[in-house]
Amino acid sequence: MIEGATGRWEIVIGLEVHAQVVSEAKLFSGASTAFGAEPNAQVSFVDAAMPGMLPVINETCVEQAVRTGLGLNAEINRHSVFDRKNYFYPDLPPNYQISQYKQPVVGEGMVTVDLEDGSVCEVGIERLHLEQDAGKSLHDQHPDATYVDLNRAGVALMEIVSKPDLRNADQAGAYIRKLRAILRYLGTCDGNMEQGSLRCDVNVSVRKPGESLGTRCEIKNVNSVRFVQQAIDYEARRQVDILEEGGEIEQETRLFDAERGVTRSMRSKEEAHDYRYFPDPDLLPLVLSEDYIEAIRADLPELPDQKKTRFVESLGLSEYDAGVLVTEKEVADFFERVADGRDAKTASNWVTGDLFGRLNDAGQGIAESPVSPENLGGLIDLMADGTLSGRLAKEVFDEMFTSGRPASAIVEERDLKQVSDTGEIESLVDTVISDNADKVEEYKAGKDKLFGFFVGQVMKASQGKANPKVVNDILREKLG
Repeated sequence: MIEGATGRWEIVIGLEVHAQVVSEAKLFSGASTAFGAEPNAQVSFVDAAMPGMLPVINETCVEQAVRTGLGLNAEINRHSVFDRKNYFYPDLPPNYQISQYKQPVVGEGMVTVDLEDGSVCEVGIERLHLEQDAGKSLHDQHPDATYVDLNRAGVALMEIVSKPDLRNADQAGAYIRKLRAILRYLGTCDGNMEQGSLRCDVNVSVRKPGESLGTRCEIKNVNSVRFVQQAIDYEARRQVDILEEGGEIEQETRLFDAERGVTRSMRSKEEAHDYRYFPDPDLLPLVLSEDYIEAIRADLPELPDQKKTRFVESLGLSEYDAGVLVTEKEVADFFERVADGRDAKTASNWVTGDLFGRLNDAGQGIAESPVSPENLGGLIDLMADGTLSGRLAKEVFDEMFTSGRPASAIVEERDLKQVSDTGEIESLVDTVISDNADKVEEYKAGKDKLFGFFVGQVMKASQGKANPKVVNDILREKLG
């Protein structure tokens, strides 16, 4: 909700996410889709719209779209059609895009989104259709001319269209993160927004609560979750200000200026009839058999929601810890390797606490962790068998993160094994008590907080190696 001069306004948001399909070849040609190639190095005659060239459907892209639809709990349409969407840009050689309109490959579905406040919202999926990407216009290569790179022309995209179920920027951000996680688990899109593999068109309108939908504006090609949220907040406030001043919202396409944090007008918003859709005469309808769909369904991996449920029910993790761990597939896989045969809560604490903290400080992701899951598991084992205390384990972990070496080697080299021998610890306790007779009298007189002082002195005398539990037991007996 937005508070305006005339009362509260409700924001209505729908997102169109363009996800690049994981495939070695383009949607209708055999040209490579590898990222980072020299301009125009990956362009076939089909991509360049040379006369007489005909598109040939890439079955892998179809399979990836069906796989994604199943992962979104969506209806898979057994019969779908490719259409020509006509518009004219320098980076679109045929002057039309092969897309899908009224008969997409995937129909309605649902994504359940966990919000930071612990609540859940369900976001409907309107459709998922396959389409070609366009090329890229380069405006910074020459002072007087625009260059065109067609490497992306013809790359397969899945356009995932949500229903207008989102009501604020936080929900929109959580939805994109959840959708990206599902795509990565499925292996159908790598989700790298910085490389353009995942882009978002944001539809925003405002209305008084209970009224019909307002006029929407579409913000094109937003390439980060943070920018999506900033664009929504700015655009909603802009529309409220216009309406409260007696103006009207013009339906238009806008761009987000990330440097200034504002949206600005790009062009009037096209409607479907402006694109003059018609079935592509060079492509037959796409007909999927039940056996084909069921074979893909049988090969689906465990998805975030399923994994979270298993972590809670089978491993005893809290809803929060499980939710953090399943956000990224790489994190969940790392955790499971650490927790294999060990206490899951302890493994979770080390992964989400110490490891995440050091990775964040270093600006690294889980894939770049210098501490392998096997080595982190080895550290936990040394704590479980009494070799390391909690304090020594953290000291060893810091060395592991710096060097990448296993805990056992560090413990051996630095002689960090925890001392649990009661005779040795009792001798240290006797020395501390003897050296602090005045404190002993104060403790026995009722100053209970001094117990921590005695523990600290014993640990200091042992150079941190004494087993804290044994120290506590002997001290209580001696000071009884």
